[in-house]
Formats: sequence, C-alpha cells, structure tokens
Amino acid sequence: MAGLTQGISAAEVAVRLAEVRRRIERAGADPARVRIVAVTKGFGPDAVIAAGGAGLQDVGENYAQELLAKARAVGQEVGARELRWHYIGAIQRNKVRSLAPVVSLWQGVDRVVEGEEIARRAPGASVLVQVEVAGRPDRPGLPPRHVPQAVGALRALGLDVQGLMTVGPEGDPEGAREGFRTLARLAAELGLAELSMGMTDDLEPAVGEGSTMVRVGRALFGPRPAQPKLGE
Repeated sequence: MAGLTQGISAAEVAVRLAEVRRRIERAGADPARVRIVAVTKGFGPDAVIAAGGAGLQDVGENYAQELLAKARAVGQEVGARELRWHYIGAIQRNKVRSLAPVVSLWQGVDRVVEGEEIARRAPGASVLVQVEVAGRPDRPGLPPRHVPQAVGALRALGLDVQGLMTVGPEGDPEGAREGFRTLARLAAELGLAELSMGMTDDLEPAVGEGSTMVRVGRALFGPRPAQPKLGE
C-alpha cells in the first residue's frame, strides 16, 4: 500500500510510543490511564498501519477527506485491533453524513448546530466539547462560561458527552498549564470524565493537570512531510 511517508514502520513507532509513555510517567500519571491518540494528519495510510502495529487503537484526523481516504485504504482493523477514529478538526455539517459511519469520537464540537447534525446522522454518538481557554476569541472553542449550557443542550440531543477538549496556546508549553487547569476544574464541576488536552510539545503540563487523552503526531511519526494530504 503506497502512502505519503517514507517507510514508517511499527517498530519505529513502538520506540517512540515507549518514550511518549515515559514522558507521561515523568509528568506524574500512570501511562495506562492516559489514552494516546495517534494524529496522522499529513501522513499516509502506512502511519495508521504502523500505529496499529505498535499497539495503538486510537487514530486522530483533522480533515474529513483525509480520514475517509485512510479509513478506506486501511479498513477498520489493524493488527487484530479495531481502530477508533477520532475527528479532531473543525466540524463542517456537510461532512458529518460521510464521517458518521466511521468516527468513534467527535472531539471538536463547539456549536450546538454541529451536535444537531451529528445526532441526526449518528444518534447517541460520543462527543467532546471543545473549549478555548487562552482568551482568544479568534480560535475554535467555546469560552468556559458557555460550556455548561452547551453540554446540557448536547445531552438533550441524546449525544454522549464524555468530556472536554482544548488546544493549548503556542509558545512555552508551561504557558498552557493554567488553561489546562481551568479545563480540568470545569470538567470536574460538570461531572465529565474525559479531558483531551496536550499534544507533542505541551504533553507534560497537560498530563500534570489531569489529561486523560493526549493527541500526538510528531512524537510518534516525526516531522510531517511537506506533501499534499491524502484525499485532497
């Protein structure tokens, strides 16, 4: 199967995965309790296969066409493990219908109208509410004060709101810590179990503040190739 990457292997990913788990442990968490989502944006189907071969089941994609193309190329099972596809990009309502049969967790819900479309196409779907904790209204995500109302509205649609998700600000990873702490506090107030926060660069402060799910790409696969994305 031809991919966009150059010979990425399960053995390479396994070595890098072990280091990610060591980082989680050094940050003060049990690696077995923090779900690692392999973000394969910009890589080919071989990255998905390598992640599955290294023992990962959770795969994250930012773009609908890329996710669908890889799901078609790879299938729903790799190395006797059933893949769980996470959609972590901005949700376009006109893409929900095609994604619904494939996506296990919608990570970036920040508008009730998105939830309405997801509920229509995938009743009872699992979702995370995306929150913007850096005070940047130009970035995706709800302000924290709007989250309780959104969670209630999404639950009223029959969706399984499992938790909250955020993207830390660029720059010094420690600069993200306060926002991660805010998200953890908000999730606790709402009785939500999942916290998707932390990526390759800010994994440590995220885990230190209670992340249950980290989204990592470069830490597993190396730098993204400068080629067109699959499916575009």
